[in-house]
Amino acid sequence: MARTLPLPQSVLIVGGGVFGLSTALALSNRHPDSQVTVLEQAQTIPNPHGSSVDSSRIVRADYANAAYAKLAADAIARWRTTDWGKEGRYSENGLVLVYPNGDSTAGQYVRKSYENVKALEADKVEFLPTKADVERVMPGYGVGSDVAGGYVNWGSGWSDAEAGVRFTRELLEKEGKVVFKTGQVERVLFAEDKGQGNGNGKRNQSRATGVRLSDGTTITAGLIVLATGAWTPKLVDLRGKAQSTGQALAYVRITDEEERRLAHMPTLLNFSTGMFIIPPRNNLLKVARHAYGYLNPKRVPVPGPKGDAGATMEVSLPETDVPVPPEGEKACRNALREMLPAFADRPFCQTRICWYTDTPKGDFIISYHPNHPGLFLATGGSGHGYKFLPVLGEKIVDAIEGNLEDGLRELWEWPAFAEGEELVPFEGCEDGSRSGPKGLKLMEELAKGKALL
Repeated sequence: MARTLPLPQSVLIVGGGVFGLSTALALSNRHPDSQVTVLEQAQTIPNPHGSSVDSSRIVRADYANAAYAKLAADAIARWRTTDWGKEGRYSENGLVLVYPNGDSTAGQYVRKSYENVKALEADKVEFLPTKADVERVMPGYGVGSDVAGGYVNWGSGWSDAEAGVRFTRELLEKEGKVVFKTGQVERVLFAEDKGQGNGNGKRNQSRATGVRLSDGTTITAGLIVLATGAWTPKLVDLRGKAQSTGQALAYVRITDEEERRLAHMPTLLNFSTGMFIIPPRNNLLKVARHAYGYLNPKRVPVPGPKGDAGATMEVSLPETDVPVPPEGEKACRNALREMLPAFADRPFCQTRICWYTDTPKGDFIISYHPNHPGLFLATGGSGHGYKFLPVLGEKIVDAIEGNLEDGLRELWEWPAFAEGEELVPFEGCEDGSRSGPKGLKLMEELAKGKALL
């Protein structure tokens, strides 16, 4: 595939998570003579506060959108057959998707997802029309009274997320082509650009030239790639395009015998409640919620070439080192009661808020900024980006070069809005897999918990 946009000699990738590291790996393989730098705000990679530093992430091709289903199938092929999935980084235990009685939206999503994965690997997929059918593929603990049906895909599984990120960094370190630096970015730097920009024909734009760090130092490069996840809305005005949401997850400690009984259970995912349970490891059973999430509003300067003359905006940003509010704990408790009732009354030994970068429809933003040449965004993971780790960087570099295939380009291009419409906050990600209350404020929910003490 011919490259249509020239790659600058120096590339700065801000962010050492799934999007950033996979991009660095693809760039170093495709353009070994380019100077690629990865800048991470944490002292370590994986970042302990990143979204992909947890014990597990679902790896599935089970999507109602056929383009994501195909891309996930390509990624799963690498998880299965290459070093990506070795040493416990990938386990293929299957995935059971269920929906409750009377929920037509969840039922429709499950049916579309079933049809897509059935077309990809028919021999691994079985429809489960009743609760009894769902219980048949479970390890004997029951699935709760409200489950109406679903399907099982034995070709899906889960990954040790922290190990996968660490493996990607190790690949980069072994090749020795990428420079790693540590620092917290305060803002993107710009200069007047009178050239052709990103090939969009616009002139006299502000070109991104580098970043300024919290210690006052600067780093410059010919191309700035922001792969900054839930911290991106502070660096680029993404109002109406993306917002950071906190998702609840909790752990239950189990015995050796219980782990043996559950070790090969399929992952359970309820698209009506957003709750999921992943097979246990190290005597920990994880229950989590993929929902509309918590917002954490903060007032920050409007980012841009001139700082917009002191203007400010309110955006949701991550709050680290906080527990799950009582509302989230209750949801996790109810999920156990519904899907694995035998563990419904176990105490949680740990809870955590996982931060997503949600977009209105759950589509990634992998695109040049339309008004700032030299600035490329790789963000908007919307809680489903990790599974694509073995193939995602290649697609991001395709987009950087202007060669991303049409189906994905249309999904991931810079969102188009009517004038002023982009500043309107969206209530939640409406990709068909979310549920629960909208507009929950993290600090308000935490305060409710303190009031009960």
